[in-house]
Amino acid sequence: MKKKTGTKTRKANPKPGEALKKMAKKAETAVKRAEEAVVAAVKGKARPARKAPVGPVAVGPPKEGGGGFKKLYLKSRPVCKVTFRLPGEAAPEARAVSLVGDFNNWDAGAAPMQRLKNGSFTAWLSLEAGKDYRFRYLIDEQRWENDWFADRYVKNSFGTDDSVVTV
Repeated sequence: MKKKTGTKTRKANPKPGEALKKMAKKAETAVKRAEEAVVAAVKGKARPARKAPVGPVAVGPPKEGGGGFKKLYLKSRPVCKVTFRLPGEAAPEARAVSLVGDFNNWDAGAAPMQRLKNGSFTAWLSLEAGKDYRFRYLIDEQRWENDWFADRYVKNSFGTDDSVVTV
């Protein structure tokens, strides 16, 4: 089955969990390459380092995964533009999702997320670089959800975990 998107035709994803499996496979491959590079460096057979990128630097999961966040560090000032994404599988029946955290004083109305065609929700914020921010997603003003791809998780005063993004 093929799905037409704009001017390109791409193969439609027949199984919902395939994108996450594909992302996990890519992550495993990256870890394996990193381990091999460390071993080569220890043995003195390391390849020369790549040149540092010029301009903004993007860090985050692939777009096709539908979840997690993407970080874009600005070279002009100590700011990181973070795009947060809650996958549709986390809230399939949700009418509204808000991004709530340290960056907006946990105000549920400060950062409403936009629903995408694939069912995911997204929002972006400019955050001061060099800090950790606790956050969670509030679904339909009733249910809290953590980010599945958070940098780490920290216990909160309610006995549950908060997601943490480090920028």
